[in-house]
Amino acid sequence: MQSRAPEGETNSTETTKSGPRFDWRQYVVFIAFVVVFVLFGVTLYDSGFLSLNNLLNIVRQSAIIAVMAVAMTFVISAAEIDLSVGSVAGLASVTSALAVSEYGLLAGIAVGLLTGLVVGTVNGALVAAVQIPSFLVTLGMLGIAVGTARWITDSAPVPVLDDAFNFIFGSGQVGPIPSLLIWMGVAFVAGHVILRKTAYGRRVLATGGNESAARFSGVSTRMIKFYVLLASSTVAALAGMLYAGRLQSGRYQWGEGDELSVIAAVILGGTSLFGGYGTVVGSVLGALLVGLINNGLTLMGLEFSQQQIVRGAIIILAVALARKSVR
Repeated sequence: MQSRAPEGETNSTETTKSGPRFDWRQYVVFIAFVVVFVLFGVTLYDSGFLSLNNLLNIVRQSAIIAVMAVAMTFVISAAEIDLSVGSVAGLASVTSALAVSEYGLLAGIAVGLLTGLVVGTVNGALVAAVQIPSFLVTLGMLGIAVGTARWITDSAPVPVLDDAFNFIFGSGQVGPIPSLLIWMGVAFVAGHVILRKTAYGRRVLATGGNESAARFSGVSTRMIKFYVLLASSTVAALAGMLYAGRLQSGRYQWGEGDELSVIAAVILGGTSLFGGYGTVVGSVLGALLVGLINNGLTLMGLEFSQQQIVRGAIIILAVALARKSVR
């Protein structure tokens, strides 16, 4: 079964009397990344924007969003949405931190991942079996996850004192490479291969492109929806452990509002909000672009409210341009 390709992809092969025509709209996120990077590099050169430490900080700050964006690419490609990823990350950071403090490293990892599996199973079952829209299911789960995290901790932070956990999940380095960068790389490679090279990836795109046609072609669209939501919550739980390891504590606030950044990164990257087309490469680059903008605006000394205005305007402009390429 062939997935739906964006028209922009077709346009790239169009030829005119003067030869092949380059459709720049397919590469909006790449162009935006280069333009923003060069702009900040020139204007903030004296502020240390191009220093190695600052560039590594951008990667660290973007890595967790990028990891969640990889899984969200599958969800949106299947024409669904997951609004609970940020709150699930916060809940998993708390449950894994509690388990680490009581039972050690392996228990912390197991409990953290189990948190994501349980939430993902509930989300997936309600969407696939009961056929409740994913928007409503995950919006409800957002509140449940935050409330549960606050309830079991009395809204207090849970310190993570296990050095091995902190090293693996966030604050460690392998040589000069931050562990968060390694996690982002693993998520990127795995997500790209699964989406582009496997039958499962083609079924995800087919489900989002035309659910009825996919079903008549033998694709179990309900199971596809179940799996993408299950994977999304499990990866969000991994992101929660990355927060706990990097910041050496579990808090219900970790991941708060991340669902918007994750969705923005995915759409900025070129994935169709209406399903049928997705790109993991674009999503990861979209996450890095969001991190780049956040870092540059901070170095410029803008107040938080001003940063929100500028960031929102840039994202709307980039998404508007990207949308033209996938119509």
